Amino acid sequence: MKNIKLSILDQSTISKGGTAIKAIQQTIQLAQKAEEWGYNRFWVSEHHNLASIAGSAPEVLIAHLAAVTKSIRLGSGGIMLPNHSSLKVAENFRLLETLAPGRIDLGVGRAPGGDRITASLLNPGNRFKEEDYIQQVNELQLYFNDRVQTQFGPVKAIPVVYDEPPIWMLTSSGTSAYIAAEMGLGLAFAQFIAANGVKEAIQAYRQRFVPSDLFPEPEVLIAIWVLCADTEEKANELKSSLLHVFLQMEKGEVRQGMPPYGDIKDYPYTIQDRMRMDANSNRIIAGTPEQVKQQIIDLAQNCDADEIMAATITYLPEDKVRSFELLADVFDLQQAAVSH
Repeated sequence: MKNIKLSILDQSTISKGGTAIKAIQQTIQLAQKAEEWGYNRFWVSEHHNLASIAGSAPEVLIAHLAAVTKSIRLGSGGIMLPNHSSLKVAENFRLLETLAPGRIDLGVGRAPGGDRITASLLNPGNRFKEEDYIQQVNELQLYFNDRVQTQFGPVKAIPVVYDEPPIWMLTSSGTSAYIAAEMGLGLAFAQFIAANGVKEAIQAYRQRFVPSDLFPEPEVLIAIWVLCADTEEKANELKSSLLHVFLQMEKGEVRQGMPPYGDIKDYPYTIQDRMRMDANSNRIIAGTPEQVKQQIIDLAQNCDADEIMAATITYLPEDKVRSFELLADVFDLQQAAVSH
């Protein structure tokens, strides 16, 4: 069995009755704890026009996280590339690389990170076309290699740095796996968004992978919801709350963020509701530490993933912290970090 790396994706979610300030503070504290516990990476996301998520500008948040950590890799999961100009993204991440040399990852995706109206306001030229996204990723690589030429002469992304942040391509449908393979990028499959087609997408990526300077070999991580608790009963409560939020999102009814379990434990679900919740269960790993460990190992082995990136949303911040602490303990991450 190959060694499985563990990382964290944090979205700075706002629980019912909470504030954005508290959510960002909790993200900062979690990043520091993640480094202490031995996690490999800590990524933050880009979302817009969602009242329950405070993370809208990962490049800003990463800069602060770099100042309060020393060794953990930091990155975006991801930058929603069609919302931005390729040059500005290249400049942002080159500057981040100067702030934390050798610790920055650039995860990119093509989703809007919210709704299409907001995406159009972020970038009025956004045509929501796959070919535009591919062109932007190509441009990013050219900027990182100082090879951009215009009719008026060369253009460089400033500051010029010796080492570039590796580009990871995010996908939830599998389509971008082919693009990542052809461009020699890392692949991050968002199973926490969509549970279908993971194994097939990773297999296609590995078969078609073209080596690059930053990725001489294919590298795959799977991001999935992980809820680890001291007891099975507690884990089931956390999972029930998360499944309730998924259901409300699908119905367009989410307004106030993650609710406490007490608010939803007697909710009158329909048969159709329960069918949707059963389907969404495939996006979540939940249980006691040993149960979660086995599920993660099975997922990584079955899908041929090098790394599992855990995302966790709970009503109480202490439940979230405890989940990541238990996960680190059961995988003995500190000892694994020392041995490598």
